Amino acid sequence: MNARENSESNEKLILSPYATLSVNTRGRAVFEEKCELRTDFQRDRDRIIHCKAFRRLKHKTQVFLSPESDHYRTRLTHTLEVSQIARTISRALRLNEDLTEAIALAHDLGHTPFGHAGERALSAIVEGGFTHYEQGVRVCSVIEKGGEGLNLTAEVLDGILNHTKGDWPVTPEGKVVRFSDRIAYINHDIDDAISAGILRESDLPEEAVGYLGNTKSARIDKLVKALVNSSEGTDIKMDDETAGYYDMMHKFLFDAVYTNPSAKVEESKVTGIIEGIYEYIIKHPERLSGEYRIILEKDGAARAAADYIAGMTDHFAVTAFENIYIPKSWRI
Repeated sequence: MNARENSESNEKLILSPYATLSVNTRGRAVFEEKCELRTDFQRDRDRIIHCKAFRRLKHKTQVFLSPESDHYRTRLTHTLEVSQIARTISRALRLNEDLTEAIALAHDLGHTPFGHAGERALSAIVEGGFTHYEQGVRVCSVIEKGGEGLNLTAEVLDGILNHTKGDWPVTPEGKVVRFSDRIAYINHDIDDAISAGILRESDLPEEAVGYLGNTKSARIDKLVKALVNSSEGTDIKMDDETAGYYDMMHKFLFDAVYTNPSAKVEESKVTGIIEGIYEYIIKHPERLSGEYRIILEKDGAARAAADYIAGMTDHFAVTAFENIYIPKSWRI
């Protein structure tokens, strides 16, 4: 047996009967010969890490727009935290850690610049709306590799599409990532909000802190253990009591941070930037190049403009807007 076949054999011996085995993948949209060294899910993970959209995550907003400190989370650091939490849970449940990691690393590839503010702004002007999870599938299937896409397995694409709301992923590994995303962001958003002076530890709901813990590590540990201890077979779940306190903390964050005027004061400018770039591209589609030129010719200017903007980092979007609309000083 080659290295891949050894890995596939080990999965059958070690993993839970409910885990998604690499040999049972529903496959790729375009057939490919198997790799001698890596399973299909390992190949997906590697393709995601090496793609351009993954690298751009380091300069995309998580919650706070363009923070001056280096210690605030970006979309990339959030992704890495989700991946680590998800791998811990999958290992404890004896699920397929490679599939879990691939979904976790790719789950936010479709995010716009400026976080959810950018997503809302783009959704308001794109016909049919815009969601980062649908865009994530599009990034992996249509946009990456110069318009060829990454040709990921069906299980990874399903995990990306269903990682945040609506239907649940079909695999238990995808369900683990969906929970891990929520566990990660509620805790690092508390951390960042305290660092930003938006919150104090004493502001957190006392009852929730008493149950979940008074530190980030304690809360993550509590939530992860609740998920591991409550899940059965392919039914990945959290016990009602722990879920209730999680919801209490999330509601508090929604009111105190996610809609806090102090934290979101700059977001009112996001709409103007997104709309301005979009309108310019619609009027001047000839400015597009590379994979976006391919999309322009195939799907039209509106789709190409949306894909182009969604792929931008925060800084690139601001620079693009300035280059389009802000006059340059004469140099003599």
